[in-house]
Amino acid sequence: MIALLVAGGVSMVFTLLLTPVFARAFRRLNLGQFIRADTPTTHVTKRGTPSMGGVVFITAAIVGYFVGHWVNHDAVSGSGILVLAMMAGLGLIGFIDDFLKVSRNNSTGLRGWYKIAGTVVVAIVFCIIALTYRDVNGRTPASTAVSFVRDLNLDFVAVLGVTAGVIAFIVWVVLITTSVSNAVNLADGLDGLAAGASIFAIGSYIFIGFWQSNQSCFSPTLADENVFKCYDVSRPLDLAVVAASIVGALIGFLWWNTSPAQIHMGDTGSFALGGALAALAILSRTELLLLLIGGLFIVITGQVIIQRIYFKATRGKRIWRASPLHHHFEMKGWAEVTIVVRFWIISGLFVAAGVGSFYLEWLSRSA
Repeated sequence: MIALLVAGGVSMVFTLLLTPVFARAFRRLNLGQFIRADTPTTHVTKRGTPSMGGVVFITAAIVGYFVGHWVNHDAVSGSGILVLAMMAGLGLIGFIDDFLKVSRNNSTGLRGWYKIAGTVVVAIVFCIIALTYRDVNGRTPASTAVSFVRDLNLDFVAVLGVTAGVIAFIVWVVLITTSVSNAVNLADGLDGLAAGASIFAIGSYIFIGFWQSNQSCFSPTLADENVFKCYDVSRPLDLAVVAASIVGALIGFLWWNTSPAQIHMGDTGSFALGGALAALAILSRTELLLLLIGGLFIVITGQVIIQRIYFKATRGKRIWRASPLHHHFEMKGWAEVTIVVRFWIISGLFVAAGVGSFYLEWLSRSA
């Protein structure tokens, strides 16, 4: 518990105090955001606002995590390091994309296929380590089973054999990682929108990790009547700690990222947050629960997909005035802060439904 509180507190103070320092440094380096001509006219004022702000909260989350463990005299875990590695790995891909945009002063960054290829490489390395590393109890951070609130009976290795099963699991993780990282990226279009929604989504794993630790199958305090409800997750409390460090970093960053933003997270931040969210879901065995926890991101992504399909099928017609969805409401005349706050509310409701489903599953299990 001490590590969790310290990690969140340190990362929040880091971004609260140092985000303006990074913003000024980015301005001096001319790392300002490029605004496309086809975006809403209200975005023209954002031209030149420092981008790549994801560097700040990625660094803060890593610092907070290690300081939390240092203060608590607790060893870091493979699970926690894997989440941070996934976050940093995808953040690096986003950073390259951001850097190419600002250096060329246009919206042409890293090509789409290069982003996907980079994500695939990071996800494969993540899978290999997550399936081979073992904690003190002999558990691997990830399992080859598909999970909802806990592992389901669909295990790739059991169904397909070891080789084909591991390959299928890697494909599954790549699909999750690519989908979530791009979904968060699509939500990053208004000041504070992606940061606030990510606080809700990633924050849910503070509760989930803490509860899984309290009800761990290896917990010495687990009550006998709850043995059949226990969770077979590797170091769930450390997943809560890393989630707290990310949330703390985002809260401090959001102070400077709300409208009018003094710094934008850029693809550096949105890809990193998507990677962290995907890793937390995979390692906590709640992969399909992301459909609720990341509900806002799914709605935004779904709207973009439908709009594009309809646009191509009808040769130029649109269902909505713009996509992603938040730009549609901008075109209707909604104030930016109104859209952001209402989307935060929707995100919070989705997350509440996800966490509620997680807890209700535990309550519903009987001997």
